Amino acid sequence: MAVGGAISVGLIGLKPFLIHIQAFVSPGLPYFSIIGLPDASLSEARERVKSACTASGFSWPATRVTVNMSPASLPKRGSSHDLAIAAGVLSAAGAIPHDCLTDTIVLGEVNLDGSILPINGVLPILLHARERGIERVIIPEANAQEAALVGGLSTVRLRHVGQLIEMMGGSARYRTLEESDAVAARDSGDVETEPPGDMNEVIGQDYTKWALQVAAAGGHHILMTGPPGSGKTMLAMRMPGIMSPLNEQEQLEVASIRSLCGTLRAHGVSPLPPFEAPHHTASTAALVGGGSGVAQPGAITRAHRGVLFMDEAPEFSPRSLQTLREPLESGFVALSRAKGTTYYPALFQLVMSANPCPCGYGYGDGERCTCRERDRIRYFSRLSGPILDRIDIQVEVPPVTRIAATAATSGETSAEMRATVERARSAAQERFSRQQWTCNARANGGWLREHTSRKALALINHALERHRLSLRGADRAMRLAWTLADLAGRNSPGVEEMTQGISLRTRAS
Repeated sequence: MAVGGAISVGLIGLKPFLIHIQAFVSPGLPYFSIIGLPDASLSEARERVKSACTASGFSWPATRVTVNMSPASLPKRGSSHDLAIAAGVLSAAGAIPHDCLTDTIVLGEVNLDGSILPINGVLPILLHARERGIERVIIPEANAQEAALVGGLSTVRLRHVGQLIEMMGGSARYRTLEESDAVAARDSGDVETEPPGDMNEVIGQDYTKWALQVAAAGGHHILMTGPPGSGKTMLAMRMPGIMSPLNEQEQLEVASIRSLCGTLRAHGVSPLPPFEAPHHTASTAALVGGGSGVAQPGAITRAHRGVLFMDEAPEFSPRSLQTLREPLESGFVALSRAKGTTYYPALFQLVMSANPCPCGYGYGDGERCTCRERDRIRYFSRLSGPILDRIDIQVEVPPVTRIAATAATSGETSAEMRATVERARSAAQERFSRQQWTCNARANGGWLREHTSRKALALINHALERHRLSLRGADRAMRLAWTLADLAGRNSPGVEEMTQGISLRTRAS
């Protein structure tokens, strides 16, 4: 009985699992079947693999070929298993030795001419291989830059199926692109990400800049309300530049998500927190993730460890806004579909902006406003109470009334603000070293209440009695107070910090 094998890796969300591929060449009418819950794109591998092997000089068996992908109970998807399927068939047919791919993961999509194309999700797959103790991985050459991020592995880079046959001791006949052409094709999609602008480029708005610095220092969500042209979008876009740089583990988390989405080559691995700004017409699936079969990541997952900016937040559909409630609390999103539940990380900072009314001019004396009262009420009612209760900081962004005659910067630079944020973050991390909380926004309310002075807690209780805060809002106001204390270099918040924390919770009417 001719049975060949190979190992590939599948992904359910960001969770990898090993796939053992067995190919069986048996007597019968010519037929090629793939079993083990493949999706449509994986079922089409039959034609790709057959043509690619033939283009490498291999004589395809004129009998029945069956490929099984185990475990059969888990869904398999995508074209990243093409090369492993080809290796299994070549092994079963005797073109390469049967045991040559033991403890070797094989990854890659094959083209009809036998060339091997890059795939998405290589980084989380290689990290999983290293954890499992698998030392050798065969990957497409175009994924070499991504594979270099993971040390401790022996990676073999291939451009053609024929190279796999020759490497394993078989004979092949094939033609590949010249090296210069391959490099040009590989690098053609590389795009450098522009760095965010500097905070001092925004004219005025010192109070809002300070509020954003508080948000960055403690990991708090923020809502900015103001008329059009007051600088809300510019401020939000510069938010990643004042946040603490990502550490090595966080960079790998972000890079793994980008690898799965196919955008890692465009962004690279960077300590700069990611920034996502979905359009207000984005669907719920585009925001939180979705798709048939196994759900794909959405904007909130791509914003993991970074900023999710929702410009004109009241213009988003109420359903889309409501789906943010659970991820804001838990830091992950669970997407249930027909073929199972997928979990994606979604530990992001939410930055929202909104106009004071639909026309945008309902500020000050409101003489330019053309909105009816019911239109104003309906506009802001889309931001429901449960959503606003999860927004730690709510600030008004007033219009700028005067600019200098000559070009000049305003306020602190992003680098100066980031240095202050890093000092505050370091103080919080040192305080929470035993609990392993990374920032005040993730601290437990019980711990904060226990370590907050009675005078400061009295202010919280007074706000609760007057219904200015909910119980959740009280915990979030305490977290803000601790962040303000960290920024001021104090060990714990006092009455002043608690008063500021409560005032930052409530948007001026």
